[in-house]
Amino acid sequence: MNLLDLIIVPVFAEGLVSESSILDSWSGLPFLLVMFALMYFLLIRPQQKRAKEHKTLLVALKTGDEVVTNGGIIGKVVSVDESFAILEIANGILVKVQKQGINQKMPKGSAKI
Repeated sequence: MNLLDLIIVPVFAEGLVSESSILDSWSGLPFLLVMFALMYFLLIRPQQKRAKEHKTLLVALKTGDEVVTNGGIIGKVVSVDESFAILEIANGILVKVQKQGINQKMPKGSAKI
């Protein structure tokens, strides 16, 4: 056995493998491509869409908006800066939360404060 046997399989070098068996090894490729396309359209693309919508929600956040946090707390935005927002969750009770912790914007009048 020499060094070349480690690189080139001796069966291929001797011509014992037919071309049809080599082509059969490529038969699984269309299945892999279809599975990747399914995974992209069912998992990756919707997640990217949700992330983009969440980012636009956070950029458009302004004073007076009524929001729900990831923890389920409903409050009215009192002030917003670059990475934090101050929410009023009851009369006189203010909570400082990260903007990333805000889950969704509620219609006006939803929060009974």
